[in-house]
Amino acid sequence: MPQDRRTRSRTAPRGSGSPSALRRANTERVLRHLRSSGASTQADLARATGLSPATVSNLVRSLVDDGRVATGTTTASGRRATQVTLVSQAGRQVALGIDVGRRHVRVVVATESGEVVGESAHELPAGHRASECLQVVADLVSEVRVAADHAGHRLVGAGLGIPGPVDVRTGLVGHGAILPEWVGLPVAETFAERLGMPVHVDNDATLGALAEARWGAYKGVQDLVYVKVASGVGSGLVLGGRVHRGHLGMTGEIGHLPVAAYGQVCRCGNRGCLETVASVPSMLAALGVSAGRLPRTSELISLVQAGDPAALRVLEDAGAALGQVCGGLCNVINPAVIAVGGPLTAVGEALLPSIRHGLSRATTPAVSEATVLTLTTLGDRTEALGAAALAHSAD
Repeated sequence: MPQDRRTRSRTAPRGSGSPSALRRANTERVLRHLRSSGASTQADLARATGLSPATVSNLVRSLVDDGRVATGTTTASGRRATQVTLVSQAGRQVALGIDVGRRHVRVVVATESGEVVGESAHELPAGHRASECLQVVADLVSEVRVAADHAGHRLVGAGLGIPGPVDVRTGLVGHGAILPEWVGLPVAETFAERLGMPVHVDNDATLGALAEARWGAYKGVQDLVYVKVASGVGSGLVLGGRVHRGHLGMTGEIGHLPVAAYGQVCRCGNRGCLETVASVPSMLAALGVSAGRLPRTSELISLVQAGDPAALRVLEDAGAALGQVCGGLCNVINPAVIAVGGPLTAVGEALLPSIRHGLSRATTPAVSEATVLTLTTLGDRTEALGAAALAHSAD
């Protein structure tokens, strides 16, 4: 695949030996010792875990910021020392995050620091009705609430992400949704009545951007774009540290930007939209021409990982189109980070080079060099975590 050295990419590491995975493992070692031994000094934590004092100090600082531990001053061996105490987990404020896709529902219970304390997922049939999804969501919510209720957490409400535009004036699902059966549905009211709690609704890609900006590897970044590549292609925008929804709440519909003048007719009625090249169904259809049948997403991922030439070409063509559109976004809003999410992130680094190349061709060297292109670090939970963050923000 083509690659341009001018475009800087900090791909989120995904292996078990990656810095982020190592940090999570070290954090758990510290927490495990505190749970078993109670309050300890930072020096004791370093000895017990085998971590360096500097590493322990950095981990403790992050845990304090997340509200999971508290620190104080004590005396050890006649010297002043920092004592670390595990904060009681009972009674914390939590929110439900519900991610509805074309073929799935995922529900998480998350704290204000983004810690997931309950999670469940279920597959849905293609073309499902809202009433079917509502029943599945209600069942999953009942399931995940058990652990939260048992721990004494306070549930503040729910956020719900859907793959389609939500008109902020009416609260109705707008045209162009991946779930056409939902168009015109007052989603928030319908789900709130069934679940018996406040429900706040937004586009799934917008919630992905919210999750990345709040809890991802680049949390705190003021200008960020989250690009979701799934049944459709959409984006969420964080500008100036705030989620940007636009006049109608329908920003980020990059899947319907034209990339091929005489390309395939899109479901929106236009021709050559990004979605006709770079959505997962479009990639599967293109691969099916050489395979003689329509493959599944898992097959595409396996073929890419195995280095299959046809699968790699399909991914490269899609990535180049995505990069072209991302370059256009960079020219207009100049984000610091573009994070890519969706089921194809399972292929890892192979997804990024062609996007990087397309981006660098569509914008200036100065902009491309300063734009971080990465995979989401929150995995399959990204949109659900964003939905939980939405509920916390609304509380």
